Amino acid sequence: MRPFLLRVGRRRALQGAAALLGALALLLWWLLPGGTPQPEGRITFSTGVPTGVYQRYGELLDEALRRDLPDVETTLRNSEGSQQNLSRLASGDADFTIATADAVATYLQEGRPGADRLRGCTRLYDDYVQLVVPKGSAVRSVRDLEGRRVGVGQPGSGVRLLADRLLAAGGLDPAKDIRPVPAGIDTMPGLMERGQLDAFFWSGGLPTNAVLRLSERFPIRLVPLEPALVDKLHSEGGPSRYYRSAVIPADAYARAQDGEPVQTVAVANLLVTTESMDATLTEGVTRTVIGSRDRIGREVHPAQLVDLRTALYTDPLPLHEGARRYYRSVKP
Repeated sequence: MRPFLLRVGRRRALQGAAALLGALALLLWWLLPGGTPQPEGRITFSTGVPTGVYQRYGELLDEALRRDLPDVETTLRNSEGSQQNLSRLASGDADFTIATADAVATYLQEGRPGADRLRGCTRLYDDYVQLVVPKGSAVRSVRDLEGRRVGVGQPGSGVRLLADRLLAAGGLDPAKDIRPVPAGIDTMPGLMERGQLDAFFWSGGLPTNAVLRLSERFPIRLVPLEPALVDKLHSEGGPSRYYRSAVIPADAYARAQDGEPVQTVAVANLLVTTESMDATLTEGVTRTVIGSRDRIGREVHPAQLVDLRTALYTDPLPLHEGARRYYRSVKP
């Protein structure tokens, strides 16, 4: 009897050990990157104007996604900017995009189609407003733009939102007190060089290549946007609460700033998708955005500012479940 019982005991012990090893293997399969399902499919990424930061960021992110998610095919689409990007997401014409927090808040506040379906993935970098004038211009403040030809961005851009709000905060009616020119960063520098613009607004990461190249071939200056403008915007509440006072560093545009920092207004950019986007795919895209920060940042300098500690704060949008999974996986 004793040898029989011993054999039974050994068999049960081996069975228990095998069950434990199986459970551990299953756990490792779920936890280790190699054990998670690989995302696959096709996505469309709505970017921005051809010479803007959104477009270049999208191109570099596309390269990173091809390396990290080889079974995902990405298509990039140019756009006028944040407002058009959000409309494309809501209508199903895009799957991921970048938009400023104020543009997102405006879209939500106005209850536009599909607004309740929008979800955040990552807080990216801040856009800085740049009010550009020729070097010898008499314009020293927003108020001085009265009666002048001013590039205010395309109708579907976040620049247009900001320009209209800043003009109003400076005491000007955007439709009556200036001569608005609805152009984007791809055409405004050329218009200024040809004497067809007295000033233009741009909102983007620092430095924006189109502004930098303009400063190297044509004498320009950045007009300060004082904190009082932000105070005025904040007093209005709503989407305007996403603006903050900021400073353009002295070396952002060396030739345009004469070694001096410039006071301005900043707003955060968000990586946005919709609630219907596959969670595994969204987790993979979010992982690549964070993981490729330094590589992309070598060419698109604002990308260096993407910070894992703040990336999950995508207010005014709730986090997508896939993005939430990623942040949980890297939580210390």
